[in-house]
Amino acid sequence: IFAHNLSLIIVCWFSNTVVDRIFSGIQPTGTPHLGNYLGAIQNWVNLQEECSSVLYSIMDMHSLTMPKEPAVLRQNILDTTAAILACGIDPKKCFLFRQSLVPKHAELAWILGCLTNVPRLLRLPQWKMKRASQNNEGTVGLLTYPVLQAADILLYKSTHVPVGEDQVLHLELAQDIAQHFNKKYGEFFPVPKAILSTTKKIKSLRDPTVKMSKSDPQKLATVNIADSPDEIVLKFRKAVTDFTSEVTYDPASRPGVSNLVSIHAAVTGLSIKEVLHQSAGLDTAHYKMVVAESVIQKFAPIRNEIKKLQEDKSHLIKVLEDGAEKAKELAAPIYQEIRRLVGFQ
Repeated sequence: IFAHNLSLIIVCWFSNTVVDRIFSGIQPTGTPHLGNYLGAIQNWVNLQEECSSVLYSIMDMHSLTMPKEPAVLRQNILDTTAAILACGIDPKKCFLFRQSLVPKHAELAWILGCLTNVPRLLRLPQWKMKRASQNNEGTVGLLTYPVLQAADILLYKSTHVPVGEDQVLHLELAQDIAQHFNKKYGEFFPVPKAILSTTKKIKSLRDPTVKMSKSDPQKLATVNIADSPDEIVLKFRKAVTDFTSEVTYDPASRPGVSNLVSIHAAVTGLSIKEVLHQSAGLDTAHYKMVVAESVIQKFAPIRNEIKKLQEDKSHLIKVLEDGAEKAKELAAPIYQEIRRLVGFQ
C-alpha cells in the first residue's frame, strides 16, 4: 500500500466511500489468464489511479501451499511481475512487492494464528477442495494460509480489499480475526471491507460450469493474456456452447454462450445488452470469432510489452525489491505496536 510520508493521512474517494488503504495480491502462476485480468488486474489498474494508498503483492509464500519446483517458482514470479506491469500497474502509483521479502507477513501470521480456531479453518471450502487434490493429505500450510492472508491485509492496516466471489469467506475470516484482536488488545486494526469486482466470473471455455483456471488440465480451456492470435482463435473456436445457434445471455440454461457474451462485454467495455444488440443475427460459430478478435485486440499491446519486460530480468527484480523496501517502511511502526500490544516488548 502506498505512502511515502507516514505522517500524512492519505485518503481517496471510491464510490462515495473514503478509502484509506487498499491491499491485494496475486499468486505467481506465471502469465495470468483472461479471468485473472478481467476479474482482478484490470480493477487494480483503476484503483491505483483513483486511490493514493495502494499495495499489490506477488504472493510467493502462498504459492508453496501447492507443490512447486524452485526453478519454476522463480520464473513464475518474474513472469507474473512482467505481466501485471504490462497490464498497466505502475510502481510509482502503488507499492508492488514480493511477499516473502517482507518477513513481518509471516511473523504477524503466527500471532493471528494463535487467535484463530482450527474448526473455522476446516470449514473453508478451499481447504476441502485443495486437500482433495493432495490425496486428502493437506499440509499445515494449506490449512492455515487464510490466516497468512489476514496477516497480509492487516500488517498495513488495510481498510479495503479487492476480492472475487471465491475469496469473500477468506476476507470474512480476516475481518473476524481483526475484531478478535481488537477485543483482546484494544481497538487497533480497521476491519477491512471488500471491493467486489463488477465483472462476471469468467468460466472455462471447455466446461462453462467452472471458473477459468491456470491449473485446468484441458489446454483449450484457459486463455492466457500472452497467447498468440492463433492460439486465441483456436481456443474460442473450440469453446463449448450448445445446439442453439442464436446468441443470447442466460447463464443458467446457456452457460457456454453466456460466458462468451460476458467475455465480449468485459474486453470491449460494453454492457451485456449492447453486446447482444451488436451480435443480433450472428450464429454462435461466427460469434466465437468476433469474441476472439476482441480478445486479440485487447491483449496485443500487453503481449508485446510482456515480451519486452521479460528480457530485462534485473529490472523486474529491482521493481519488486524497491517495492518491498517501501512496504517494510510502512509496516515497521505498525508491527512495532503489535509487538507492544501482545507483550513482546
